[in-house]
Amino acid sequence: MRIPISTKLITVTILILVAATGTITWISSSYFEKKAAEQVDIANLESAAAKAKEIENIIAGLVDKTRTTASLLTKEAASHTVTGDDFDFNFTKDKNFIALEVLKLDGPAVETVARRVKDDVLKPYGLNPVYITHLRSWQKFPIRSVAQGSIEIKNASYPKAPAMITIGIPLIRDEQGKITHIALADVSLAPFEKPFTDPSERTQYLIDRNGDLLAHKDEQKAMARLNMGKYPIVQKAMTQKSPQFQTKFLNPDNEKDYFGASVKTSYGATVISQTSEETILEVSNEVKRRAIFVAGSAISMAIFFIFLFSMTLTSPIEKLAEMINLVSKGNFNVKARAAVRSHDEVGDLAEAFDHMTEGLKERDKVKSLFSKFHGSSVAEDLINKDIGVGGQTKEVVVFFSDIRGFTAFSEKRSPEEVVEMLNEYFGVMVKIINSHGGVVDKFIGDAIMAVWGAPKSSDRDAHQAVRACLEMRRALEELNERRIARSQPPINIGMGLHAGKAISGTIGSDERMEYTVIGNTVNTASRIEASTKAFGADLLISDTVIERIGEDFKTELAGAAEVKGRSEALKMFKVRGYRAEDGSMVEVRTPYSDYEAEAADKVKIKDAA
Repeated sequence: MRIPISTKLITVTILILVAATGTITWISSSYFEKKAAEQVDIANLESAAAKAKEIENIIAGLVDKTRTTASLLTKEAASHTVTGDDFDFNFTKDKNFIALEVLKLDGPAVETVARRVKDDVLKPYGLNPVYITHLRSWQKFPIRSVAQGSIEIKNASYPKAPAMITIGIPLIRDEQGKITHIALADVSLAPFEKPFTDPSERTQYLIDRNGDLLAHKDEQKAMARLNMGKYPIVQKAMTQKSPQFQTKFLNPDNEKDYFGASVKTSYGATVISQTSEETILEVSNEVKRRAIFVAGSAISMAIFFIFLFSMTLTSPIEKLAEMINLVSKGNFNVKARAAVRSHDEVGDLAEAFDHMTEGLKERDKVKSLFSKFHGSSVAEDLINKDIGVGGQTKEVVVFFSDIRGFTAFSEKRSPEEVVEMLNEYFGVMVKIINSHGGVVDKFIGDAIMAVWGAPKSSDRDAHQAVRACLEMRRALEELNERRIARSQPPINIGMGLHAGKAISGTIGSDERMEYTVIGNTVNTASRIEASTKAFGADLLISDTVIERIGEDFKTELAGAAEVKGRSEALKMFKVRGYRAEDGSMVEVRTPYSDYEAEAADKVKIKDAA
C-alpha cells in the first residue's frame, strides 16, 4: 500500500500533538467534571430542600387560614347570619384568597354548604362567581381523597382567568371521626411562584402528586398546567418512597444530560431542582477549548509548512479527486490524463481513470436505453442481475387497454396522423402508469400492457393499479378536450385489470431476449379488457382484484361472461370511484367512462340469473 510522503508527515505531526494535548485535556477535564458534578449535586439538593421548606410554610399558613375562615363560613351558613369582622379579616382582606367553598359529604353525594367568591378579582377577566362552579368540573379536584383525610393541592389556572391554586382540606368530622365537611380554597398562584423567581442557573419548579406543574420560574408554564411526567426525574420523584433523592437524567426536550434533585413536602407537593451538565461543566469545557485551540494552532502551522513542501505531490491526486466527484454526479466527459501530466504512478492512474469513465459512459447509455424500453425498475433489475433466459412465479396485477375503433380511425388517417395520435395518447397514459408504480410491459399496436408486482412487488399493487386506471379515465377526458379543440375526434378506450400468478422474467434465446410477464393471468386480463365493449364500460376489473382492494373503491357488479381460455364464467366489476383519506367516496366519471354496449369477439355475456 502506497502512502504519500505528505500524508505521513502530516499524520505523524498531528498524532504527536493530539496525543500530548489530548492526554492533558482528558486528565484535567475529568477531574474538573467530577468535582463540579459533586458540588452541583449537593447544591441542587440543598436548594430543593430550602425551597421545599419555604413552600411547606406557605401551604401550612394557607391551610390554617383556610380552616379558620371555612369554619366561620360554615357557622354563618348554619346560623343564617351575616359574616362578621373575623371572616372579613381572614377572607376579604387577605389578598391571597380568591374563593372559598365548604362542601358537605353524604355518601357519594356532595353538597355545597357555602361559597364566597371575590367578584373584584374575577371581574377584570370578564368572569362571575359561576366560573368557580365550572372550574370544579374542569379540574376534576380529588374530593374523595380529601374526604379520606388527605390535603390536596391542584393547579386551577386556565386561560383568560386568574392564576390560582386550589387547596382542599378536611374540615369537620362526626362523632365516629368520619369527615363530613371539607373546604376548598382557591388562592393566588403568586405566593407559590415567589420562591422560584430567584435568578439562578438552576431550573426549579413545584409539582403535585400527579406530576402537574404548580409553580415555575416561567409563570406561563405554570398557567398552562403542564404535566411534567415525561421527565425522568419527575417519574422517579412520584414513585420514590424517600422524600428526597438525586439523579442524573436525559432531558427529552433538548436531549441533554441534567443533574437533578427532588424534595417532597408533607403536603404531597414536590420541589424539583435541576441543572444542565452543560452549565456544570463550563469550566472543564473551557480548559478543553483552550487546549484544543493550542493544539489546533500548532497543527495548523505544521500542516501549512508541510503543505508547501508536499503541494507538488498532492496536486495531481486532488485533481483526480475532483474528477471522481464529477463522475459520481453523472458527468462522464472528463479527461484525467489531460489534467494530470505527471509521468509516474499518478499518471498511470489517470489513464486507468479515463478507461473507467468510458466504461461508465457505455453503461449509462445501456441503462437509459433499457429504461425507455422497459421502465426504470425493470432496467435496474436487469442491470443488477446476470441476464439469462428464465423467470419466476409472482403475484401480479396485469393491465390491458385498447382504443375503441382504432382500425377504422387508422384507415381514414395518414400514417403520420396515426403515429402522432398514438404518441400523444401513450405519453399521457404511460406517465400515469409509471407514477403509480406500474411497469409498461409492451405496446401492441394501439394497446398497452402493463403490470404491477414485477419485478418489484408490494401489498398495495392492486390499489395502485386501480387508482392508475381512474387517473387514466380523468386524463382521457382532458386529452379529448384538447383533441376536440383541435377539431379532432375524441378517443374511447377500454381497460381491464386482473390479479393472479404469472411468470416474470426474460424469454427468448441467447441472441434475442425480451423481459415480459406471461401466463393465464395475462390472457385473462386481455379478455377482461375485450369485455369492456360488451358491457359498455371503459374499465372492468376481476373478482381477484376486488379481493385485494377491499372496500377502498366504489365498485358495482357489471355481470359475468364466458371468455376464451376459461372454463368458468368470469365475474367483472365496474369501478365508479375511490375512498378519500377522510373516508368519503369520490366519484370518478366522465363522458367517456360509459357508452353503449356492443357485441365483442371472444366474449359471451351470461344471463344475470
